[in-house]
Amino acid sequence: MNKYAERLAEISLEMGAIKLNPSEPFLWASGYRMPIYNDNRMLLSSPEARQIVAQGFAHILEQERIDFDVLAGTSTAGIPHATSLADRLNKPLTYVRSKAKDHGMGNQIEGLGAGGDYGSQRVVLIEDLISTGGSSIKAVEAVRAAKGDLRWCLAIFSYGLSKSRERFSALDPVCKHRTILDYDTLIQVARAKNAIDPEEERLLLAWRDDPFGWGEKQGFPPQKQEFAA
Repeated sequence: MNKYAERLAEISLEMGAIKLNPSEPFLWASGYRMPIYNDNRMLLSSPEARQIVAQGFAHILEQERIDFDVLAGTSTAGIPHATSLADRLNKPLTYVRSKAKDHGMGNQIEGLGAGGDYGSQRVVLIEDLISTGGSSIKAVEAVRAAKGDLRWCLAIFSYGLSKSRERFSALDPVCKHRTILDYDTLIQVARAKNAIDPEEERLLLAWRDDPFGWGEKQGFPPQKQEFAA
């Protein structure tokens, strides 16, 4: 694991930005009980965490040799981290709303120039979290609709669900995605720090293999049949 992922996992667990509780799983908006909860907005309170996120994103861009012209942060949680990265790399910044405004100019993307679109510029999307990928895909499509050449989405953390991989792969052209911290690294760090015991580790790994069936197997049936965004 790289140093950015390891330290980010430590900080997230210490401050509660990521919580692990297989015995009393969290109720997600989808209605499913899940043993993990992530709130990356908490990272904003830590200068070190913000720096680690910016450095981690810059590391991915360098490692993958991603050439780009402009960054696009997702509203709202991706905006501050996209801003830090744009300042670090001296790059233009835009941000993408979940939907167009219903007043004014009706913009969905803010920060575009006088032309009102990206003009075929190469865009990298900055997310805070990739769950099932639904909201990320909508942001990708919005940027592409605004004439942005978007081939990469970078996020702070991902649960590593197969549904998100399927959604990104189904795009045409395909949008590649990378995260600073992944689920396997998180579990490794949590175990090394004794934040979870061996049985909790087993349950957490089992969840990743069957996230939408896991809760019912543990005695927590879903409250409604919808997937998380």
